[in-house]
Amino acid sequence: MKPKSEAEEMSGVTVNHFAEDAPSSGRSKNGYVFQEMELQDGEQQDCGKNSHVNHKGQIYDSQIQISVSDSDFSGFGLLNTTRKHVKPMNFKEEVRAHRDLDGFLAQASILLDERASTLDEVLRRMLSDIAMDGPESCNVEEILNSVFTDVGEKDFSVQLLLETIQGVTVSSTGIHYQQSWLCILSSEKRLQRRHVCITRLERPQNWGVNCCEVRFVILILAPPRTKSTKTTIELGRTFSTMFSDISLRQRLLEVKTQDEFKQELIHQRQQLMAVKEKPVEEEVEDSDPRKVKSLQCKDFLKAGKGIYDDLRRRLPLYPSDFTDGIIGKDRCLLKYTTTAIFLYIAILLPAIAFGSLNDESTRGEIDVQKTIVGQSIGGVIYALFAGSPLVIPLTTAPLAIFISVIRGICDDYDLDFDAFYACIGLWNSLFLILGGLFNVSLLMKLFKRSTEEVIALFISVAFVGDAVKGTVKIFQHFYHGPILTTTNSTVVIQQINEILEKAENQIGNTLGDHNVTVMGHSEGHPLIFLPESLVQCTREMPILCLLLMLGTLWLGYTLFIIKRSPYLNDKIREVVSDCALPISVVIFSFIGSYLFLDIQLPVFSVHNGPVFRYPPFEKLSGMNTLSAVGLGFLLALLIFIDQNIVISLTHVPEHKLLKGTAFHWDLMLTGFINILMSCLGLPWMHAAFPHSSLHARQLAKVEQHVENGHLYTTIVSVKETRLTSLAAYILIGLSAFMLPIPLQWIPKPVLYGLFLYIAATSLDGNQMVDRMCLLLKEQTSYPPTHYIRRVPQRKIHYFTGLQMIQLIVLCAFGMYPLPYMKMVFPLLMILLVPIRTSMLPRVIEAKYLDIMDSQHM
Repeated sequence: MKPKSEAEEMSGVTVNHFAEDAPSSGRSKNGYVFQEMELQDGEQQDCGKNSHVNHKGQIYDSQIQISVSDSDFSGFGLLNTTRKHVKPMNFKEEVRAHRDLDGFLAQASILLDERASTLDEVLRRMLSDIAMDGPESCNVEEILNSVFTDVGEKDFSVQLLLETIQGVTVSSTGIHYQQSWLCILSSEKRLQRRHVCITRLERPQNWGVNCCEVRFVILILAPPRTKSTKTTIELGRTFSTMFSDISLRQRLLEVKTQDEFKQELIHQRQQLMAVKEKPVEEEVEDSDPRKVKSLQCKDFLKAGKGIYDDLRRRLPLYPSDFTDGIIGKDRCLLKYTTTAIFLYIAILLPAIAFGSLNDESTRGEIDVQKTIVGQSIGGVIYALFAGSPLVIPLTTAPLAIFISVIRGICDDYDLDFDAFYACIGLWNSLFLILGGLFNVSLLMKLFKRSTEEVIALFISVAFVGDAVKGTVKIFQHFYHGPILTTTNSTVVIQQINEILEKAENQIGNTLGDHNVTVMGHSEGHPLIFLPESLVQCTREMPILCLLLMLGTLWLGYTLFIIKRSPYLNDKIREVVSDCALPISVVIFSFIGSYLFLDIQLPVFSVHNGPVFRYPPFEKLSGMNTLSAVGLGFLLALLIFIDQNIVISLTHVPEHKLLKGTAFHWDLMLTGFINILMSCLGLPWMHAAFPHSSLHARQLAKVEQHVENGHLYTTIVSVKETRLTSLAAYILIGLSAFMLPIPLQWIPKPVLYGLFLYIAATSLDGNQMVDRMCLLLKEQTSYPPTHYIRRVPQRKIHYFTGLQMIQLIVLCAFGMYPLPYMKMVFPLLMILLVPIRTSMLPRVIEAKYLDIMDSQHM
């Protein structure tokens, strides 16, 4: 076996190694255990002897020593395992690769959607198909005997696959098996020519360790005496190299006929033959400011260079942003439709919630209607012209808090709100445009993954905080104190006067006759009780609000994770998961507004008035205009940090986005959009988390695999399109005509449930959350992540604890009720950078910090 250091040197190539681990069980429901094999450059290189001891049905695997049990035991046997390595087939230089594929296509043996569940049944079906297609006789039992080897005696025997190829990726983070396909090799002396049969299983099958999600089985048969370039290993190299591409496997799962299956193989061969002068991965790396080698002052003096590079790189790909998934073979109309519906709900409901918050804080200057219209206008502009179309711009909670602070300043200093708001917005936009021109986004190199995840988790906590505060406010207002059934003060005063007149005459009888609610009393005066016709008991309303909020979260999240369940089929699970949020919102809005019609739930208010209002700048003095510079700078700092961190979190390597980023151009575009928002009296906006990351995941094709008992989801590809966000923002614009009805049928508790849903789904993939969970787990259940393998456990927990302290400080400042303290919150986020780069390396070694900040999963 190769030493670890040598294995690490071979990292970085997906198909460099082919191997398969032997499972730890004997004969099982799925049939067989697999013999481990590797192939090494065609050489017979023994790396050591391994032996497996079969003891009472259990096989023990040791790669470096021979375990011996009592030889008198009937189940005892010896098993020799050979490991070899073979290079992937080079389709550009090796002619045999094309001949192998052409020979297979000429006499294709392809089985689609095979329902057999055990390997024995699958192989028998494949051999029967080969026998029917070929002129020569094919003895199924003899070939099965050559495919398997028996371990043990006749009374108790376990069958192992004799020779297999399976892809693995070896890197510094460990070995990851490609478990969705398996290539089985066999030589049979009675065969006159080579045979290849490929089977696509209807459902993933679990056939042992490292074969937990098998969807494709490749069976290769060949006569033992043949030319060296025509052996089973050489033929296995050809098809294993092709199936090692995750995108090919994903496309093959979607084809309907054998002809489409063949066309995908031909297309894959063309891709392997193509010589690319500049791989897409290099373009992505160069386009990301975090990948620059070093920061220099002169980089910030090259005015417009970042924007020019962004546009030069992104404009050639602009037409494909509209055509990908619409034309060609790989159409995704259903995926686009469900994603657009998801975005529509996920953008509209926060717009209503934050619009309602702005309505309360500004006393109607910025209301729900203006928020919805602003989201539509700014979103359409961003969807059409942004360099990162998957990023979703929104008005957010920090912006709503900022607006409330501005309203307070205007009240304290008797300033016109519209004019002062627009003045701050214009200064903010100026700073954003200058930041885009002078490449300030290059500072993103200083933001490490851990810093970004602390801020992202704070945003999720803020969503939870908004939901909890809204619910607590409902309980405080309605649960403890009763309210009057009418707002007509004349009726109330008249009935109170009648009660007082009766109380003067018959105090005791009045108190006994009236069915009552205590209003209050003062010393020396009798208690006054109001009749039931005037008082409404409202405890059922906050309880119903709590149930609607938690029900929206429960149903939405349950439907979201249904894609991981075995229920229904994969297509239905995917559609239901994509539409989880709309389904949950519609159902619980119906429950709250119709089934409980008698209970009046809190809803947002709608004002009649002009949507657009040009600000009266003439009401501001010169000093007022200059005083807005500081607030504009703090706002620009907040938008700069959030905008760039959201783009960075959306374009993580795990998402496998290929078209690159445009940090500088997107920052300038955000500045232009906010100029328009300021002049029209609409709320500002910037890239929002977690909507942007959720948008990318909604458009992703994924593949699942099991490793050491843990289920992992790998993104195969993501459709980088503008159509989904564009359609969602157009629908949001049309929603302005749905005010007040039917949008007022959505109760506020459902909006709070949406906040909880967004917070819960955003935790998926956050490495900080995963490490926080380790504090509550026993060590045997730790997942085999790269930092678990390479960093001491104590260092991991130290690092997690320090991150939690940073998060607590952020929450303390960001959620403190004093408004002016929230103005300095952007500066606090900037301080996280020197804490990570200068202070943490003094507590934890820099090499361990870099490992935990790496992008490996």
